[in-house]
Amino acid sequence: MEATLLVTTHAAEAQAGYAATTPTTPVTSDLTERPGRPLPGWLAVLTVLAAAGTAGWLLWKAGTLPVRLVGHAVLPTAPDSGRITVTGLWGAVALLAALAAFAAGGLARGRPGSVWVLTRHGAYRGTVRRTGLLWISPLLGRRRTDVSLRHWRSSPIEATDASGAPLHATVLLVWRVRDTARASFAVDDHVRYLREQVEAAVARILSRLPADDFRGPGPTLRDSDRVGDELTALLAAEMRPVGVEVFSARPVRLDYAPAIAAAMHRSQLAALDARHRRAVLDDVLAAVSETVRGLTDRGLVQLDDYERKALVKDLTVAFYTARGPAAEAPRRPGAA
Repeated sequence: MEATLLVTTHAAEAQAGYAATTPTTPVTSDLTERPGRPLPGWLAVLTVLAAAGTAGWLLWKAGTLPVRLVGHAVLPTAPDSGRITVTGLWGAVALLAALAAFAAGGLARGRPGSVWVLTRHGAYRGTVRRTGLLWISPLLGRRRTDVSLRHWRSSPIEATDASGAPLHATVLLVWRVRDTARASFAVDDHVRYLREQVEAAVARILSRLPADDFRGPGPTLRDSDRVGDELTALLAAEMRPVGVEVFSARPVRLDYAPAIAAAMHRSQLAALDARHRRAVLDDVLAAVSETVRGLTDRGLVQLDDYERKALVKDLTVAFYTARGPAAEAPRRPGAA
Protein backbone atom coordinates (compact mmCIF):
# COMPACT_ATOMS: atom_id res chain seq x y z
CA MET A 1 0.00 0.00 0.00
CA GLU A 2 2.78 2.42 0.95
CA ALA A 3 4.62 1.61 -2.29
CA THR A 4 1.49 2.31 -4.32
CA LEU A 5 1.01 5.66 -2.59
CA LEU A 6 4.66 6.54 -3.15
CA VAL A 7 4.48 5.76 -6.86
CA THR A 8 1.26 7.76 -7.19
CA THR A 9 2.79 10.73 -5.38
CA HIS A 10 5.89 10.68 -7.61
CA ALA A 11 3.73 10.45 -10.73
CA ALA A 12 1.61 13.41 -9.62
CA GLU A 13 4.70 15.47 -8.81
CA ALA A 14 6.26 14.63 -12.16
CA GLN A 15 3.08 15.58 -14.01
CA ALA A 16 2.81 18.86 -12.10
CA GLY A 17 6.44 19.65 -12.82
CA TYR A 18 5.97 18.86 -16.51
CA ALA A 19 3.01 21.21 -16.67
CA ALA A 20 4.72 23.99 -14.74
CA THR A 21 8.10 23.99 -16.47
CA THR A 22 8.68 24.92 -20.07
CA PRO A 23 11.87 24.16 -21.99
CA THR A 24 13.43 27.38 -23.23
CA THR A 25 16.17 28.23 -25.67
CA PRO A 26 19.59 28.65 -23.99
CA VAL A 27 20.94 32.15 -24.59
CA THR A 28 24.20 33.75 -23.50
CA SER A 29 23.50 35.87 -20.42
CA ASP A 30 25.59 38.86 -21.58
CA LEU A 31 23.72 39.05 -24.89
CA THR A 32 21.26 41.85 -24.22
CA GLU A 33 20.26 45.06 -25.93
CA ARG A 34 22.20 48.22 -25.11
CA PRO A 35 21.90 51.69 -26.61
CA GLY A 36 24.09 52.77 -29.52
CA ARG A 37 25.75 56.18 -29.76
CA PRO A 38 24.63 58.14 -32.81
CA LEU A 39 25.29 61.82 -33.44
CA PRO A 40 22.78 64.39 -34.66
CA GLY A 41 22.52 64.33 -38.42
CA TRP A 42 22.83 68.08 -38.78
CA LEU A 43 26.44 67.88 -37.63
CA ALA A 44 27.25 65.62 -40.59
CA VAL A 45 25.40 67.95 -42.98
CA LEU A 46 27.37 70.94 -41.71
CA THR A 47 30.61 68.96 -42.04
CA VAL A 48 29.83 68.10 -45.67
CA LEU A 49 28.98 71.73 -46.47
CA ALA A 50 32.10 73.01 -44.72
CA ALA A 51 34.36 70.52 -46.51
CA ALA A 52 32.82 71.34 -49.87
CA GLY A 53 33.14 75.08 -49.24
CA THR A 54 36.76 74.79 -48.13
CA ALA A 55 37.67 72.66 -51.15
CA GLY A 56 36.02 75.19 -53.46
CA TRP A 57 37.86 78.05 -51.79
CA LEU A 58 41.21 76.30 -52.22
CA LEU A 59 40.53 75.59 -55.89
CA TRP A 60 39.47 79.21 -56.46
CA LYS A 61 42.52 80.52 -54.62
CA ALA A 62 44.77 78.29 -56.72
CA GLY A 63 43.16 79.66 -59.86
CA THR A 64 41.86 76.32 -61.09
CA LEU A 65 38.22 77.43 -61.15
CA PRO A 66 37.00 79.42 -64.15
CA VAL A 67 36.07 82.99 -63.26
CA ARG A 68 34.06 83.59 -66.45
CA LEU A 69 31.34 81.39 -68.00
CA VAL A 70 29.70 82.21 -71.35
CA GLY A 71 31.34 85.60 -71.30
CA HIS A 72 30.07 86.57 -67.85
CA ALA A 73 32.11 86.85 -64.67
CA VAL A 74 30.88 84.40 -62.05
CA LEU A 75 33.79 84.60 -59.60
CA PRO A 76 36.11 87.39 -58.61
CA THR A 77 39.68 87.22 -59.77
CA ALA A 78 41.71 84.98 -57.48
CA PRO A 79 44.64 86.55 -55.59
CA ASP A 80 48.22 85.50 -56.11
CA SER A 81 48.49 81.80 -55.25
CA GLY A 82 52.15 81.23 -55.81
CA ARG A 83 52.62 79.71 -52.39
CA ILE A 84 50.12 76.87 -53.09
CA THR A 85 51.75 73.92 -54.84
CA VAL A 86 49.83 71.57 -57.08
CA THR A 87 50.63 68.59 -54.86
CA GLY A 88 49.56 70.36 -51.70
CA LEU A 89 46.41 71.67 -53.39
CA TRP A 90 45.13 68.33 -54.61
CA GLY A 91 46.19 66.60 -51.39
CA ALA A 92 44.07 69.04 -49.35
CA VAL A 93 41.16 68.64 -51.76
CA ALA A 94 41.40 64.86 -51.48
CA LEU A 95 41.40 65.02 -47.68
CA LEU A 96 38.38 67.31 -47.71
CA ALA A 97 36.58 65.01 -50.17
CA ALA A 98 37.31 62.00 -47.94
CA LEU A 99 36.01 63.91 -44.91
CA ALA A 100 32.81 64.84 -46.78
CA ALA A 101 32.31 61.26 -47.97
CA PHE A 102 32.84 59.93 -44.44
CA ALA A 103 30.32 62.40 -43.02
CA ALA A 104 27.76 61.76 -45.75
CA GLY A 105 28.20 57.98 -45.56
CA GLY A 106 27.06 57.94 -41.94
CA LEU A 107 23.80 59.76 -42.49
CA ALA A 108 20.76 57.63 -41.60
CA ARG A 109 17.08 58.17 -40.91
CA GLY A 110 15.46 56.75 -37.80
CA ARG A 111 11.81 55.80 -38.26
CA PRO A 112 9.14 55.07 -35.65
CA GLY A 113 8.63 51.32 -35.24
CA SER A 114 12.10 50.37 -36.47
CA VAL A 115 15.63 50.54 -35.06
CA TRP A 116 19.22 50.25 -36.27
CA VAL A 117 21.21 47.28 -34.94
CA LEU A 118 24.95 48.10 -35.05
CA THR A 119 27.79 45.61 -35.49
CA ARG A 120 31.53 45.72 -35.99
CA HIS A 121 33.34 42.72 -37.45
CA GLY A 122 30.30 40.59 -36.56
CA ALA A 123 30.17 41.72 -32.90
CA TYR A 124 27.17 43.53 -31.46
CA ARG A 125 27.80 47.23 -30.79
CA GLY A 126 24.41 48.59 -29.75
CA THR A 127 20.92 49.51 -30.92
CA VAL A 128 19.79 52.96 -32.05
CA ARG A 129 16.11 53.62 -31.25
CA ARG A 130 16.16 57.38 -31.94
CA THR A 131 14.14 58.83 -34.81
CA GLY A 132 14.91 61.61 -37.28
CA LEU A 133 18.14 62.41 -39.09
CA LEU A 134 21.10 60.64 -37.44
CA TRP A 135 24.75 60.07 -38.06
CA ILE A 136 26.15 56.59 -37.45
CA SER A 137 29.76 55.78 -38.07
CA PRO A 138 30.24 54.18 -41.51
CA LEU A 139 32.78 51.87 -39.89
CA LEU A 140 29.88 50.09 -38.16
CA GLY A 141 27.60 47.65 -39.90
CA ARG A 142 23.93 48.51 -39.46
CA ARG A 143 20.78 46.52 -40.01
CA ARG A 144 17.23 47.78 -39.69
CA THR A 145 14.95 45.73 -37.42
CA ASP A 146 11.18 46.09 -37.08
CA VAL A 147 10.09 46.53 -33.42
CA SER A 148 6.48 47.57 -34.04
CA LEU A 149 3.51 45.51 -32.88
CA ARG A 150 2.91 42.82 -35.50
CA HIS A 151 0.27 40.16 -36.07
CA TRP A 152 0.38 36.97 -38.07
CA ARG A 153 -2.41 34.60 -39.08
CA SER A 154 -1.06 31.12 -39.61
CA SER A 155 -2.07 28.70 -42.32
CA PRO A 156 -3.92 25.58 -41.10
CA ILE A 157 -1.58 23.68 -38.76
CA GLU A 158 -1.88 19.90 -38.57
CA ALA A 159 -2.24 18.45 -35.06
CA THR A 160 -4.07 15.72 -33.14
CA ASP A 161 -6.28 15.98 -30.07
CA ALA A 162 -6.14 13.82 -26.94
CA SER A 163 -8.16 11.05 -28.62
CA GLY A 164 -5.87 10.95 -31.66
CA ALA A 165 -8.27 12.66 -34.08
CA PRO A 166 -6.41 14.73 -36.71
CA LEU A 167 -7.16 18.45 -36.61
CA HIS A 168 -6.43 21.59 -38.60
CA ALA A 169 -5.93 24.71 -36.45
CA THR A 170 -5.49 28.34 -37.50
CA VAL A 171 -3.87 30.71 -34.99
CA LEU A 172 -3.75 34.52 -34.79
CA LEU A 173 -0.51 35.72 -33.18
CA VAL A 174 0.25 39.23 -31.87
CA TRP A 175 3.93 39.87 -31.08
CA ARG A 176 6.87 42.26 -31.31
CA VAL A 177 10.65 42.29 -30.94
CA ARG A 178 11.56 43.45 -27.43
CA ASP A 179 15.32 42.75 -27.27
CA THR A 180 16.91 43.42 -30.65
CA ALA A 181 20.28 41.94 -29.67
CA ARG A 182 18.83 38.53 -28.86
CA ALA A 183 16.40 38.60 -31.78
CA SER A 184 19.28 39.34 -34.18
CA PHE A 185 22.01 37.06 -32.80
CA ALA A 186 20.40 34.39 -30.58
CA VAL A 187 18.71 32.74 -33.59
CA ASP A 188 19.39 32.75 -37.30
CA ASP A 189 15.94 34.12 -38.23
CA HIS A 190 13.62 35.08 -35.38
CA VAL A 191 10.53 35.30 -37.63
CA ARG A 192 10.99 31.77 -38.98
CA TYR A 193 11.85 30.53 -35.49
CA LEU A 194 8.65 32.07 -34.13
CA ARG A 195 6.49 30.37 -36.77
CA GLU A 196 8.09 27.00 -36.09
CA GLN A 197 7.52 27.46 -32.36
CA VAL A 198 3.86 28.25 -33.05
CA GLU A 199 3.46 24.94 -34.88
CA ALA A 200 5.16 23.05 -32.06
CA ALA A 201 3.10 24.80 -29.36
CA VAL A 202 -0.17 24.17 -31.19
CA ALA A 203 0.62 20.47 -31.53
CA ARG A 204 1.50 20.29 -27.82
CA ILE A 205 -1.54 22.19 -26.50
CA LEU A 206 -4.12 20.49 -28.72
CA SER A 207 -2.92 17.04 -27.69
CA ARG A 208 -3.99 17.65 -24.06
CA LEU A 209 -7.77 17.71 -24.62
CA PRO A 210 -10.30 16.18 -27.02
CA ALA A 211 -11.77 18.41 -29.67
CA ASP A 212 -15.32 17.37 -28.62
CA ASP A 213 -16.70 15.34 -25.73
CA PHE A 214 -19.70 13.45 -27.07
CA ARG A 215 -20.29 11.62 -23.78
CA GLY A 216 -21.14 14.70 -21.76
CA PRO A 217 -19.95 18.12 -20.63
CA GLY A 218 -16.25 18.36 -20.03
CA PRO A 219 -13.16 20.42 -20.93
CA THR A 220 -12.59 20.40 -24.69
CA LEU A 221 -10.65 22.35 -27.28
CA ARG A 222 -13.82 24.31 -28.07
CA ASP A 223 -13.02 26.47 -25.04
CA SER A 224 -11.02 28.96 -27.08
CA ASP A 225 -10.25 31.23 -24.12
CA ARG A 226 -8.60 28.42 -22.15
CA VAL A 227 -6.71 27.09 -25.16
CA GLY A 228 -5.61 30.62 -26.10
CA ASP A 229 -4.33 31.36 -22.59
CA GLU A 230 -2.29 28.15 -22.49
CA LEU A 231 -0.94 28.72 -25.98
CA THR A 232 0.00 32.33 -25.17
CA ALA A 233 1.79 31.34 -21.95
CA LEU A 234 3.73 28.56 -23.68
CA LEU A 235 4.83 30.71 -26.63
CA ALA A 236 5.74 33.65 -24.37
CA ALA A 237 8.03 31.39 -22.33
CA GLU A 238 9.60 29.88 -25.46
CA MET A 239 10.23 33.21 -27.22
CA ARG A 240 11.34 35.33 -24.24
CA PRO A 241 14.98 34.06 -24.37
CA VAL A 242 15.31 35.17 -28.00
CA GLY A 243 14.00 38.69 -27.39
CA VAL A 244 10.48 38.27 -28.80
CA GLU A 245 7.46 39.27 -26.73
CA VAL A 246 4.23 37.38 -27.42
CA PHE A 247 1.08 39.26 -26.41
CA SER A 248 -1.62 36.92 -27.65
CA ALA A 249 -1.98 33.61 -29.47
CA ARG A 250 -5.59 32.70 -30.14
CA PRO A 251 -7.06 29.86 -32.20
CA VAL A 252 -9.42 31.44 -34.73
CA ARG A 253 -10.45 28.18 -36.37
CA LEU A 254 -10.38 24.53 -35.36
CA ASP A 255 -11.61 21.85 -37.75
CA TYR A 256 -11.29 18.13 -38.13
CA ALA A 257 -9.13 16.89 -40.97
CA PRO A 258 -11.14 16.28 -44.18
CA ALA A 259 -10.55 12.52 -43.91
CA ILE A 260 -12.65 12.23 -40.74
CA ALA A 261 -14.73 15.41 -40.84
CA ALA A 262 -17.88 13.67 -42.10
CA ALA A 263 -17.65 10.84 -39.55
CA MET A 264 -17.09 13.27 -36.65
CA HIS A 265 -19.99 15.39 -37.86
CA ARG A 266 -22.27 12.35 -37.73
CA SER A 267 -21.03 11.54 -34.24
CA GLN A 268 -21.73 15.11 -33.18
CA LEU A 269 -25.27 14.96 -34.56
CA ALA A 270 -25.87 11.64 -32.79
CA ALA A 271 -24.63 13.13 -29.50
CA LEU A 272 -26.88 16.15 -29.94
CA ASP A 273 -29.81 13.85 -30.71
CA ALA A 274 -29.17 11.81 -27.55
CA ARG A 275 -28.90 14.93 -25.39
CA HIS A 276 -32.06 16.33 -26.91
CA ARG A 277 -34.03 13.15 -26.25
CA ARG A 278 -32.68 12.92 -22.72
CA ALA A 279 -33.70 16.52 -22.04
CA VAL A 280 -37.21 15.88 -23.41
CA LEU A 281 -37.55 12.72 -21.31
CA ASP A 282 -36.42 14.57 -18.18
CA ASP A 283 -39.06 17.23 -18.78
CA VAL A 284 -41.77 14.59 -19.32
CA LEU A 285 -40.84 12.65 -16.18
CA ALA A 286 -40.85 15.85 -14.14
CA ALA A 287 -44.34 16.70 -15.45
CA VAL A 288 -45.62 13.16 -14.71
CA SER A 289 -44.20 13.26 -11.17
CA GLU A 290 -45.81 16.62 -10.51
CA THR A 291 -49.17 15.44 -11.89
CA VAL A 292 -49.23 12.24 -9.83
CA ARG A 293 -48.21 14.13 -6.70
CA GLY A 294 -50.95 16.71 -7.26
CA LEU A 295 -53.62 14.04 -7.68
CA THR A 296 -52.63 12.10 -4.57
CA ASP A 297 -52.07 15.17 -2.38
CA ARG A 298 -55.54 16.52 -3.13
CA GLY A 299 -57.12 13.13 -2.45
CA LEU A 300 -58.60 12.88 -5.92
CA VAL A 301 -57.45 9.28 -6.35
CA GLN A 302 -56.30 6.46 -4.11
CA LEU A 303 -53.66 4.37 -5.86
CA ASP A 304 -51.84 1.20 -4.93
CA ASP A 305 -48.45 0.36 -6.41
CA TYR A 306 -49.87 -1.36 -9.49
CA GLU A 307 -52.24 1.47 -10.27
CA ARG A 308 -49.54 4.07 -9.67
CA LYS A 309 -47.20 2.35 -12.13
CA ALA A 310 -49.96 2.09 -14.72
CA LEU A 311 -50.87 5.76 -14.30
CA VAL A 312 -47.24 6.84 -14.58
CA LYS A 313 -46.83 4.77 -17.75
CA ASP A 314 -49.95 6.21 -19.37
CA LEU A 315 -49.08 9.79 -18.43
CA THR A 316 -45.51 9.37 -19.70
CA VAL A 317 -46.71 8.11 -23.09
CA ALA A 318 -49.31 10.86 -23.31
CA PHE A 319 -46.95 13.69 -22.39
CA TYR A 320 -44.13 12.41 -24.59
CA THR A 321 -46.50 12.06 -27.54
CA ALA A 322 -47.91 15.52 -26.88
CA ARG A 323 -44.48 17.07 -27.37
CA GLY A 324 -44.84 16.21 -31.06
CA PRO A 325 -42.08 17.67 -33.27
CA ALA A 326 -40.21 18.87 -30.18
CA ALA A 327 -39.31 15.27 -29.35
CA GLU A 328 -37.81 14.66 -32.78
CA ALA A 329 -34.07 14.69 -33.25
CA PRO A 330 -32.53 17.86 -34.67
CA ARG A 331 -31.79 17.70 -38.37
CA ARG A 332 -28.98 19.16 -40.39
CA PRO A 333 -29.80 22.41 -42.21
CA GLY A 334 -31.15 21.69 -45.66
CA ALA A 335 -32.03 18.06 -44.89
CA ALA A 336 -35.35 16.87 -46.33
